[in-house]
Amino acid sequence: MTEVSLHERLGQSKALLAPGAYDALSALLVEQAGFEAIYMSGASISYTQLGRPDIGLVSATQVADIIARVRDRVQIPLIVDADTGFGNALNVQHTVRLFERMGANALQLEDQTAPKRCGHLAGKELVASSEMVGKIKAAVDARASKQTLIIARTDAIAVEGFERALERADLYRQAGADILFVEAPQAIDQMQAICQAFPSTPLLANMVEGGKTPLLTCDQLSEMGYRLVIAPGSMVRLHAYIAQQFLQSLKANGTTALFRDRMLDFKQINELLGLPDLMDQGAHYEMRGQEAAE
Repeated sequence: MTEVSLHERLGQSKALLAPGAYDALSALLVEQAGFEAIYMSGASISYTQLGRPDIGLVSATQVADIIARVRDRVQIPLIVDADTGFGNALNVQHTVRLFERMGANALQLEDQTAPKRCGHLAGKELVASSEMVGKIKAAVDARASKQTLIIARTDAIAVEGFERALERADLYRQAGADILFVEAPQAIDQMQAICQAFPSTPLLANMVEGGKTPLLTCDQLSEMGYRLVIAPGSMVRLHAYIAQQFLQSLKANGTTALFRDRMLDFKQINELLGLPDLMDQGAHYEMRGQEAAE
């Protein structure tokens, strides 16, 4: 079977659903669950690596290190949140080259000022549209392969209004963005209007529990016209919720037994992580070494 590129997959009528991941284990779980791509969420990285909200505290090198470790473990495409590109157009070029080299298949850039904040938080500020156009052009010029896709995100709905958000998105499309991400539409009619405005460009929908955008199914979003759907922070929010319950139970009861049916045991986690295969590989190379020494 011929492998389909990310660009080709986004040309299909059914939207690509990419859960958010933030380290090698979460990415492995996404791949093992049968998903076709992973969204490496900047917010989730901030939550898990820094224990802080998504307010622009994560650095490019921190993200690059995680991309490299994830790529070493999984094969499916990585769609990476690159925030503002971590600076001006020259910083954007450095970020694109770095993330692409580490294994990213798509990079998302946004038009907020630094420090940025989550697209569903209040108080955002934007760079001039001309500056963002320059950043997108810089990103397109910097990528080593045209198969590495550039996603342009605008947060203008909350700052400049819906119509201006569409205008910005069109400028970014003309600058060379492969995918458009109009962040935080507040109603289904706004989502439909976005799809009607860009019928020939792949569009990204961001599903955030408790955020500003209505939560719809992947099928509903496909029918509307979206081609990429992300659930960036869902897994980490689920893990945090379950962990709170577990820790409260452990503190109250002094045992993990009450949660035994909701966790993997020692053997199961090692099987999930591929320990039997690694042990076989180790034995194989040990035997080859012995043969060569004889």
